[in-house]
Amino acid sequence: MPNHQGSLDQVFHALADPSRREIVERLAGGPASVSELARPLEMSLPAVLQHLQVLESSGVVVSEKTGRVRTCRLAPAALRAAETWLGAQRTAWERRLDRLGDVLASHGSGEPAAEGEDRP
Repeated sequence: MPNHQGSLDQVFHALADPSRREIVERLAGGPASVSELARPLEMSLPAVLQHLQVLESSGVVVSEKTGRVRTCRLAPAALRAAETWLGAQRTAWERRLDRLGDVLASHGSGEPAAEGEDRP
């Protein structure tokens, strides 16, 4: 990915919408035509096409047209990039929380001292 940060921004933007996440969840089960994707959504076909355009421009979904049928499928590389970024964030926060736990443990049991009682 030449512009990793820009690509990641596009992926998160694409996934920010509940309808687009629903489309992605459906495509996790395998490729589907645009009409199959539109069927359970309570919106017009042009609105579904707009959502698919956002998903395609982010790289999350790819489509191909055979005759009159446009078939969409997930493009796992874009989702892997987001997963990698989220994993790195999770790891960093877990390390921070571990350090915080160490600091708290080194300062006693973590229970507040009773009024008038000094800590060792």
